[in-house]
Amino acid sequence: MSSEQVVAKDKVVTFTYQITDPAGEVVERIDLPMKCVFGRHNRLYDKVEAAMLGKKTGDEVSVKLLPSECAWGESDPDLIFTDALHNVPEEYRHVGAEVQFQNDKGEVKTFIVKDVGKKTITIDGNHPFAGKIVTFHVKITDIRDATGQELVEGVSSGAENMGLGGTLH
Repeated sequence: MSSEQVVAKDKVVTFTYQITDPAGEVVERIDLPMKCVFGRHNRLYDKVEAAMLGKKTGDEVSVKLLPSECAWGESDPDLIFTDALHNVPEEYRHVGAEVQFQNDKGEVKTFIVKDVGKKTITIDGNHPFAGKIVTFHVKITDIRDATGQELVEGVSSGAENMGLGGTLH
């Protein structure tokens, strides 16, 4: 009987991932190893977690997710605004520019310039993946038993060092 570890509940699983759009273009890639205590302290989508279950180090899985299955969901038309170009400062008049707005409660939201016409500009506050079908491609790089402390507290995912707030979407 093999002693090789497999992905299961209470294992610390280390992995890398990339996300592709329907055309197969990579829209996000994380090559630095991420970690989670599988089945306990993770922020993986259920379908991704199910696909990883029982896999070994070196295995790869690909999982297609619909917008309704993702944290960013469907595109919200209420977060898309078109305004007269002359109302927008020059430095924001290009596609891809990020504009931050603050509401009455002090919450800050980032909008991205999606279109610049001759007289209008369109900005979008939706997540860039909102309304899109994406595929997660995960490569398992290590599996080990979690310690007692890790079972209670979890492990550092690695995401906090990349400005991802410690979560995986």
